[in-house]
Amino acid sequence: MLRRRARRVQEDGAATGETAGGPLDDPLDAVQERRVRAVLALGGVPQADLPDGVQQVRLRLLERAASGAGAPRDVSAWAAVVASNLAVDWHRARRRQERIGERLASLRPAAHAVDDSGEDTKVLSLAVARGLDELPDAQRQILVLRFYADLPVRGIAEELGIPEGTVKSRLHAAVRALRTRLHEDEVV
Repeated sequence: MLRRRARRVQEDGAATGETAGGPLDDPLDAVQERRVRAVLALGGVPQADLPDGVQQVRLRLLERAASGAGAPRDVSAWAAVVASNLAVDWHRARRRQERIGERLASLRPAAHAVDDSGEDTKVLSLAVARGLDELPDAQRQILVLRFYADLPVRGIAEELGIPEGTVKSRLHAAVRALRTRLHEDEVV
């Protein structure tokens, strides 16, 4: 179907003078887009995030075509499955953010009990943020997943598709580098 549509786009484009990037290049037709929106909405994705979800489905369809995998037999069904998976991913991300918020909230009362002004907490937070910025991407990603998203080592390994030993070694190196940075700044 995608191949037929591509041929039709080329033929129509030549006949009407449409150029690449025009409205005919959209891999989802209006019916498929409405179906994707419905699946996302029924999956609990907020109305404001629906356009992003539709764009993600388009992107994955284009990536699939670019990789040479060819078009799915039923683009509409494939798009609905991808939309369903995106809705699940959206909920997982929201739960992760809630857990981070809860964890940070549970840390705040202890910090305020030690320091009434909160100045030390602000300095430490800024120093940690600077230290995280200086870490290599792989180390920062694992550190954030472990301590901010509260994922276990096994969960991080599964999510990233790397061995648990690699997660542990990167985590160790990241903590060591962050600790060194905080000592250099004389924050701790």
